[in-house]
Amino acid sequence: MSVTASPDVNRVMCPSRLILEHVTSRWGVLVLAALLERSYRFSELRREVGGVSEKMLAQTLRTLERDGFVHRDARPVIPPRVDYTLTELGREAAEQVWGLARWTERRLDAVFLAREEYDKARTP
Repeated sequence: MSVTASPDVNRVMCPSRLILEHVTSRWGVLVLAALLERSYRFSELRREVGGVSEKMLAQTLRTLERDGFVHRDARPVIPPRVDYTLTELGREAAEQVWGLARWTERRLDAVFLAREEYDKARTP
């Protein structure tokens, strides 16, 4: 499938919105960020991305694989071994969202202060 019109994330039916949703979802960001470090097996990745359920991790990995961000390498050994790594496209996306994630960590105090001021201004 190719895009005939110029992509515009602000346009309601633009397919880039769905891709943006996949990359910036709660688990998408964390999975991409973890895979920036190295490849992971499923159970390792689940431990690395704290709080994600097995179902959500599997769903996130399938979505990111379908979009071309993650490569799933299933090896026919006993027991079966499956490793997940970033593709070139995935590395590019991961670097972008990880920059935003790190920025939120650095600016956490400013956000908390803004929330406090907002709540104080609205409290009778």
